[in-house]
Amino acid sequence: MKLTHLKTNHIVNPLGFAIEKPTFSWIVEDTRDKVQTAAQILVSCDGDFEQIIFDSGKVDGSGIDSLAYRPPISLKPRTRYFWKVRVWGETESAESGTAWFETAKLDEVWQAEWITPDCEDNRIHPILYQHFDLPSRAVTARAYICGLGLYHFEVNGKKVGDEYFTPYCNAYDQWIQYQTFDITDQLTVGSNLVSVMLGNGWYKGRYGANGGSIGFYGDRFALICEMHITLENGIELIVITDPSWKAQPSPVIESDIFDGETYDARIERVVPLPGKTFDVKPIEIDTTRLEARRSLPVCINEEIKPMAVIHTPAGETVLDMGQNMTGWVRFRTRAPADTRIHLQFGEVLQEGNFFRDNLRTAKAEYIYIADGTNAVAEPYFTFYGFRYVKVSGWVGDLSVGDFTGCVVYSQMDTIGEIETSNEKVNQLFKNAMWGQKGNFLDIPSDCPQRDERLGWSGDAQIFSGTACFNMDVDAFFSKYTYDLGKEQSKTGGMVPYIVPMVNLSRGGSSAWGDVATVMPWNVYEFYGDIGILEQQFESMCAWVDYIRDVDESSGGRRLWTEGFHFGDWLALDASDPTSRKGGTPEDFISSAFYCYSARLVARAAAVLGKMEQADTYGHLSAEVKTAIQKEYFTSTGRLAIPTQTGYVLALFMDLIPDAHRERVKNDLIARLDKDNTHLRTGFVGTPYLCRVLSAIGANDLAYKLLLNEDFPSWLYAINLGATTIWERWNSLNPDGSISSTGMNSLNHYAYGSIVEWMYRDMCGLNPSSGNDGVTGFRHARIAPK
Repeated sequence: MKLTHLKTNHIVNPLGFAIEKPTFSWIVEDTRDKVQTAAQILVSCDGDFEQIIFDSGKVDGSGIDSLAYRPPISLKPRTRYFWKVRVWGETESAESGTAWFETAKLDEVWQAEWITPDCEDNRIHPILYQHFDLPSRAVTARAYICGLGLYHFEVNGKKVGDEYFTPYCNAYDQWIQYQTFDITDQLTVGSNLVSVMLGNGWYKGRYGANGGSIGFYGDRFALICEMHITLENGIELIVITDPSWKAQPSPVIESDIFDGETYDARIERVVPLPGKTFDVKPIEIDTTRLEARRSLPVCINEEIKPMAVIHTPAGETVLDMGQNMTGWVRFRTRAPADTRIHLQFGEVLQEGNFFRDNLRTAKAEYIYIADGTNAVAEPYFTFYGFRYVKVSGWVGDLSVGDFTGCVVYSQMDTIGEIETSNEKVNQLFKNAMWGQKGNFLDIPSDCPQRDERLGWSGDAQIFSGTACFNMDVDAFFSKYTYDLGKEQSKTGGMVPYIVPMVNLSRGGSSAWGDVATVMPWNVYEFYGDIGILEQQFESMCAWVDYIRDVDESSGGRRLWTEGFHFGDWLALDASDPTSRKGGTPEDFISSAFYCYSARLVARAAAVLGKMEQADTYGHLSAEVKTAIQKEYFTSTGRLAIPTQTGYVLALFMDLIPDAHRERVKNDLIARLDKDNTHLRTGFVGTPYLCRVLSAIGANDLAYKLLLNEDFPSWLYAINLGATTIWERWNSLNPDGSISSTGMNSLNHYAYGSIVEWMYRDMCGLNPSSGNDGVTGFRHARIAPK
């Protein structure tokens, strides 16, 4: 027996995360025992467990839950806690190794202050720095730091940690994350240098909807840093940002999430840079907005080499990475001084030539100005969504060996994988997984390449079930929904279209806003931890209350018939071929989600022991269901919405009068027959289509839809060489030409939601055995179809 994957709040050894209630989890491996008969948890303030602050004792049965155990302990700021577990089975037992978590500042008042470069030109990308002396060896040292927009942190000339894009993307006007780093091993006795390079990022650069806004959250670079250093003699030193720090220009000339980065290697990184330094000054940013991090580290998780160098008919030199990916390329160069090496990133070739029109206004480029030395170049403050890289200005022969693709996304364990006898289905699964990697860079974005890259709530809701199967996304979605709740505090419960909502303050669309209820429930169902329901319950209620208020303002019919809605986005059954909303009436979709979300809130309330609210929202859901039946069903059970999505929502969300379920099942099958057994669904209907078919006994039709290869189908894209999921069913035409450029991402995971059906029905894996209230695969139902 082995105990592995020890995590606190679904993170391995979290340092400085927001952990209000530590929750432990682990996995039991290499045993034939079927049941845990007892367990014991120890928590200590030291790794030798001589300062034990909690001992559960040996608890029989499942009283200590391996999925989510909360020790009743109070936490102190800036303190590391160690824990381990012993588990007994029917015939053997095992003790785990030691795990730990470390708190951040908690409620401590900041001694450091926010500073900014004292120069008029706020476009200059600065390095802020400070020298300090240590009289003896440091035994522990922590840096609590935040830089706006993005920061690159070095101690004595070496990067701290392996993360990128700190302090990450969230509603900066509501809260600002700071990170905690262990810098003990980077300090030396004597003189030390701390330097922080700042870039524009989401905070200060061009970001947001409709091409983005510049400086939406702020127009000046800023830094706050507080270092607590304990010396071997027990003395604690605190180094803080204050006006004694200095600044100088960095080699980063321009940086932008959409447009890319320009790096001038001729500007030395030496600190201080003679004749180029300037002062810093305080800047007014409320430190009460600072909160311990919730974002998972964004790191280079994979590296790939280009598969080919292409010389196009237009005379271009293009690298083919062989995979649509998110990140950048790192390259080695020996170019003469003043050489400008220009990289441009795109997703597809057209007529054999480099193409990037579907990126719209995003420049998506990297410019490196050489200084004449051997160098390794890569950007600091941007990322790209791409398969192809056009290289200009390269001196000499270009070799694939000089380039490496750096695949960047939030650190999450991959927990699911599907392999079948059909290579095209296998590629479909890989495409969905790569779509998740490419769009789970701190926020669940819609796409990683064009002038958008936003946390669209609808896309995240649609894909959340698949995401939970593929990776451990508990902490990732916890951060996203926390940010969602922050935004709701400004909107009266309405969920914005995008989170954070940046420059697009509109919201309230069905299916999109329902991420507030669907995502927390999915996370709870998959991982069996009530933590996200506790965190998000107020948000869940606020969303349904918002819908009810809209309903009441329009007559209180218990239908949702007001406001803008995206409908069944990009469905193929609209009577108007130019419509993006599909053929299923928005009022029906909205009312269906009204009923469904109220039901989920009722279930969440019951789980949390809030029985009065469970009754309230359960009653509301029942009223909406009755109103839907009255409005949309005839006395003989005919649904007035004869679309694939209409039938699917009615069946999945249990909206049908009991006496007429068989008729609606048969009508869905007949609808598919009329559609030549091809899907016509958009963002709303697609996640549920095959799941419903399998549930009603039409599994053969679900497989037919999966295996279709002509348009519209999932395998249509596979046959055209797709390596990620497309935004549209026909993003490329059969001849490989792009179907449109205005809204046409080739890395857009929504339709990858078919993978949830592949896990649940094709593979037969489900996180519960039915409606028994047991979640997190504690009771697993394994029944391949």
